[in-house]
Amino acid sequence: MLMEKNESAKAKPRGGLNLSLLSILVGQKRLLLDTILLGIVGALSAQAFTYMLRVAQALFLTRLTGYRTPGLPEEGGVLQQIIGPHGLWLIPLATTLGGLLSGILVYSLAPEAEGHGTDTAVKAFHRAAGFIRARVAPLKMIASAITIGSGGAAGREGPTALISAGVGSVYASVEHRPEEERRLLVLIGMAAGLSAIFRSPIGTAFFAIEVLYSDIEFDASALLYTMIGSVVAYAINGLFVGWQPLFNVPPEVGISHFSEYLWYVALGVGAGVVATLLPVVFYGIRDLFRALPVPLLIKPAIGGLGVGLLGLGLPHVLGGGYGWIQEAIDGRLTIGIMFLLVFAKTLALALTVSSGGSGGVFAPSLFVGAMLGGFLAQLFHQPPAGFVIVGMAAVFGGAARVPIATLLMVTEMTGGYHLLVPSALAVMLSHMVQGTLSKPLKYKSLYEAQVPGRADSPAHQAEQVEAALHLLSVRGVCPASTGLCVDLPALLEAGIQFDLPEGKRMVIGTLKSGTPYKGKQISTCFPFAGLNDVEIVAVFRQGQTLLPHSGLTLEAEDRLLIIASTEELNRLAKDLTLENGQLH
Repeated sequence: MLMEKNESAKAKPRGGLNLSLLSILVGQKRLLLDTILLGIVGALSAQAFTYMLRVAQALFLTRLTGYRTPGLPEEGGVLQQIIGPHGLWLIPLATTLGGLLSGILVYSLAPEAEGHGTDTAVKAFHRAAGFIRARVAPLKMIASAITIGSGGAAGREGPTALISAGVGSVYASVEHRPEEERRLLVLIGMAAGLSAIFRSPIGTAFFAIEVLYSDIEFDASALLYTMIGSVVAYAINGLFVGWQPLFNVPPEVGISHFSEYLWYVALGVGAGVVATLLPVVFYGIRDLFRALPVPLLIKPAIGGLGVGLLGLGLPHVLGGGYGWIQEAIDGRLTIGIMFLLVFAKTLALALTVSSGGSGGVFAPSLFVGAMLGGFLAQLFHQPPAGFVIVGMAAVFGGAARVPIATLLMVTEMTGGYHLLVPSALAVMLSHMVQGTLSKPLKYKSLYEAQVPGRADSPAHQAEQVEAALHLLSVRGVCPASTGLCVDLPALLEAGIQFDLPEGKRMVIGTLKSGTPYKGKQISTCFPFAGLNDVEIVAVFRQGQTLLPHSGLTLEAEDRLLIIASTEELNRLAKDLTLENGQLH
């Protein structure tokens, strides 16, 4: 097949080349229009979710318990904690009820909506060809608003990321876009939603392409589109709420003497230790909840009860906690409270999300970093604002393995551009310390769906198959013992079968037009037929190389690169043929 493609490409006249260039330009124009559309969707999704979150907070916390957490002035809130006539005693009721309702919604309708949404989007990119079910986005919005609004210690970035990414996935399916475009639209949607919710157009564009990998790699080819989508979302969102940073930072923040860098070195090392602890606690508690012999929909209520009981002594852990972060920036929290909150918020986050509740991990991680920074600032007798801001970036950048994006995001969220250099120093130190300490640990990152690099991603394995087959067709396979070069793709397409270990063979076969496998998902076809050991390496369709995944459906005339035993291949003979030979 590849040889035929190469020969036909060589035979193309100039007009064919011009037509190819024209189709590329048309495709780029289409993607740019898609990106602008998803930027608008991201901004509107952020506004819709913010509104639902406020309604949930009013119902569960304000009316039911009489409690109100401090809110950011830039979001219309007041930096004041309000405790109702019943004190804090009704808070466990609110958090438990919120967890129960969220659990019923999620586990009854779309279990993939549980947990933190960004990880779901990353998993869809790597392992599901960008497929996210249509029901996931609205369900995630409702469940997350209930979880966070009732006092759950979770963030709003995960739900917003999954909502807008889900819209991108559904849009790609409706438009019948190819697999690579669906994945790209998922990233654009994620970046747009995050940009609007955090007012961070540059950082979130990088976050969408950096969060995919744990070894500081990027899907750089998507950056142009994630950047445009983020900027559009930021601009549209600004029409509703303005374009100021989320947090107010004193104008005098920054470095005034070289010796201050030493304190930021200490902060970076401490942040690396805390960043190592975060995933261990988060996923360790998740494993405990998975082992509980109770129905899944009850588990978020149990986690909510734990958060509520913790909130009786430390109400600071409830919700996202942005108001308390501002209080730390302003130097209004005591050193003892901030030290306790580093660990209490870590536990509260795990109880909320690891139990199956719906919400993000970004805001709680920033909270942990802010409290660590504020604690060390008072310990070192330094102004608090700079340490709180840098602590936010250093902890999350290390725990989530996204140092570059986090550095940019926190800078944009705070407007603390004078802290870029100390932030970079602390974030990179945190990343290095976290990477070293987490090597022997089971859980190394807050985003479990991350893969180390592009070579480890199923999303890019089709590219690797194409590259390998291309090299084989150009240079052939040369056994060292003979020096004889073999054109493997040509021999496979000619019907020549290759013997492999354990009596298996590699062949390329074409599905017949009347095959019963037509329209069925590839993951269900062969086990259903009793052929459990048939391995589909790749699917060739209309000039594309497709990697098998759970959502891929077979079509007549698909060409399959198969590894199977002779017996299994013979059983497939009625549905599969070789172009220049028959199975036997």
